Amino acid sequence: MKSQVKSEIVSYLVLTFAALVMAVDYRTFVEWGNLYPGGAVGLAMLMQRVAQSVCDSLGWHITVPFGPINIVLNAIPVWIGFKYIGRKFTYKSLYIIFMSGFLADLVPVDAISAAIPAEDLLQLQSDPFLMSLFGGIVFGFGIALCLRCNATSGGTDFIAIYLSEKKGQETWNLILAFNALVLLAGGFKSGWTSALYSIIYQFVYIQVVHLMYRTYQYQTLIIVTTQPKKVCEAIYRISHHGATVINAKGAFKGEDKSVVMSVVAADDTTRIYAICKSLDSEAFINTISTSRVIGRFYLRPRD
Repeated sequence: MKSQVKSEIVSYLVLTFAALVMAVDYRTFVEWGNLYPGGAVGLAMLMQRVAQSVCDSLGWHITVPFGPINIVLNAIPVWIGFKYIGRKFTYKSLYIIFMSGFLADLVPVDAISAAIPAEDLLQLQSDPFLMSLFGGIVFGFGIALCLRCNATSGGTDFIAIYLSEKKGQETWNLILAFNALVLLAGGFKSGWTSALYSIIYQFVYIQVVHLMYRTYQYQTLIIVTTQPKKVCEAIYRISHHGATVINAKGAFKGEDKSVVMSVVAADDTTRIYAICKSLDSEAFINTISTSRVIGRFYLRPRD
């Protein structure tokens, strides 16, 4: 029980840091470059900017907050999370949604700007490509931290995870297509140059997530070994996946071998490699990227 409580505390500390990372990204790279992250966050920023323009044109000296708009737009995705994904996952995601919006409205942009040398800041703000590139890296890092702690920033992430678990394949690239609608609206509001660099921003952050979060990436392992039973037991112990054993014979020496074939989540492969080599130092392991799995495939429960 104590270890579980400690794990949850660490998890929420990491989520708080992730929320701060995303909030800083919103108020610096995204705001300076007039970019749109896409999904519910991008739509919230678009609505905030439109509302702020209206207030400024009417002479109202008020600042339209980002947080409340983002919370309202996440209502339906959060409902999907509660109903189809898991309560603990959704509670953590709600924490991220609230904290990132809250911090985004409080981040001292002037203090951050003052900490950067004036020449570097001017060069950065005058280069939209750099802002979209670094902004995408920072945002993708924050999203990946959330996902590793079994949470998400909300919006289309809920939908992507729901489809991933139902269809058994990665759906992160579908987010890029879905976000095109937000980019179209952003293009009309802020200009098509802004929309173009927002595409780069979104592409970069999705690739960062793809590199850091590998739960829905599959690998087919083909292991030639003399210890098939122990290797199969190790695969099941680490990944909860079974394996198929095929009797084989080495072509060079004519030795009897066994081929163990299994499909596992990509983030389990490193540990499986190490165990297999400890069981059979001469084991030959071939890894093949798998785009889709049809049939019974174990996914770790979120709650």
